[in-house]
Parts: sequence; C-alpha cells; structure tokens
Amino acid sequence: MWLLTIAIMIKIWGREMSKNLDKIEIKDLQLRCIIGIQDWERKTLQDVLINLTMFTDLTASGKSDNIDDTVNYKTLCKQIIAMTEASSFFLVEKLASAIADLALGDERVEMVQVTVEKPGALRFARSVGVTIQRSK
Repeated sequence: MWLLTIAIMIKIWGREMSKNLDKIEIKDLQLRCIIGIQDWERKTLQDVLINLTMFTDLTASGKSDNIDDTVNYKTLCKQIIAMTEASSFFLVEKLASAIADLALGDERVEMVQVTVEKPGALRFARSVGVTIQRSK
C-alpha cells in the first residue's frame, strides 16, 4: 500500500495541483447489478462491493464548515448507486472506470482510486476484484 501512496504522490507532484491532498473515502458500498461474461450472469443480479478514495484539498471546507466547499459524498454515492444498479457491464474493470469518471466529474477531485469486487465469484476465494486509479 505504501508503494501505491508513493506512486500517487510522485504523479501528483509532477503536475500543478493544490498543496494539500486529502482523502474522502466511501467504504464497502454493497450493490447489485448485472455484471459478467457468462450467460447466467447476463440474467441474474450479482453482488458487487465498491470502495473508493477521492483525493482532494479539504482545506477550505475544514475552515468554512460549508458543504459547498467540499465534495458532497452523499450526492456522489447516489450517482454511483443509480449508475451501478442500471448498468449491465461485462467486466468489473468497466464498472470501476465508470465510477472513477463519476468521481472525477467533480472539479475538486484531483485523483480517485476505485476498487470493485465480486464476492463469491471464484469457488475458493472470498472475492475477486480490481483496483484502478485515475486522475485528471
């Protein structure tokens, strides 16, 4: 995990971004959607577990205590739920990418890390999934 953090910081320092890079996290969002490549997966809702970390500067909202100065994670969560439940992607990679696009749609989010898992997708594994990171 620390290597990922270092890689993110190197990438960020190479661009002009705000001085402070804080995190907003949404953890263990459990949803159901059509996802997968098998015929039965195209007909049956499956569980997905979503985690995302948004990197942004929280200095202004920390001083003002005003929701207009930060990323409204409730609004974003509602967008993620609506998009995911209406989706029918073949790959978890595509779902993760679509979630990242939603998060990066907020001008304050400079980078996002998204993990999407399919619990029980493999017989002897608790879960299988992908983690992606995207930036503007």
